[in-house]
Amino acid sequence: MTEPEDLPVAGTVVLLRPASTGFQVLLIRRPDRGSFPGAWVFPGGKVEGGDRLPGASEADDARRAGIRETLEETGLAIDGLVPWSQWHPPAEVPVRIRTWFFLARDPGGELHPAPDEVVSAEWVSPAEGLARHGAGEWTLFPPTWVSLHRLSAFGDVDSALAAAGATRLFRTRIVETPAGREFRWGEDRLETGTLPWRFTTGRT
Repeated sequence: MTEPEDLPVAGTVVLLRPASTGFQVLLIRRPDRGSFPGAWVFPGGKVEGGDRLPGASEADDARRAGIRETLEETGLAIDGLVPWSQWHPPAEVPVRIRTWFFLARDPGGELHPAPDEVVSAEWVSPAEGLARHGAGEWTLFPPTWVSLHRLSAFGDVDSALAAAGATRLFRTRIVETPAGREFRWGEDRLETGTLPWRFTTGRT
C-alpha cells in the first residue's frame, strides 16, 4: 500500500544506556489525553516547520524533530541518531502519522520531564518493559512493543547500534476478530521486499 506523500511525519528516539543487565531504554508515560493516552512510549513527536531544511530528506527532518522533542520532553540533549525503523499507521485511525524511529546513546545528565507531556519516566531493560506490559501494568502500542522485542535480542548498547542503519518498514492494521479488536502488523524490509503479516498483539 502506498502512503500519501502529505501524511504528517514524526521522529521518535530510543535512548540506550549501559546497565548491569546489558542495557536499558528510556520510556515515558503519556498523560491520559492526546496521542497514546496513558501509554508508555519513547520520546518524540511530529516534524514542525523549524525541523525542515530545504533539500533535506524526510528522515533528516524526522531526526531533527526527534532531537528537539527529546530535549523538550526529557531535558536530554542528544546527537548521533541511527535510523532503526519506520512505522505506517492503520488506515482506520483518525490521526495518521508516519513515524521514523532512531537509536541513540544516552548523553548522560539528569532527566527533566516536561510536566504537561510526561507523567513519569523510567529506564528499563527491553525485557522488563515487555514484562510490565504482559502483566497489565503498562500499556504499550505496537511500535513500542516491537521495538522492545527487537532490542531484547542484543546484549549491549554497541551491538544494538551496530545492527541499526538499515531502516525496516512496518505497517499496522486493525482486525476485528470474534475475540475483539486486534492490532496486527507486518514488516516490509526496505532493502529486500515485503514480508507477510506475522505479529498479533493484545486486544484494545
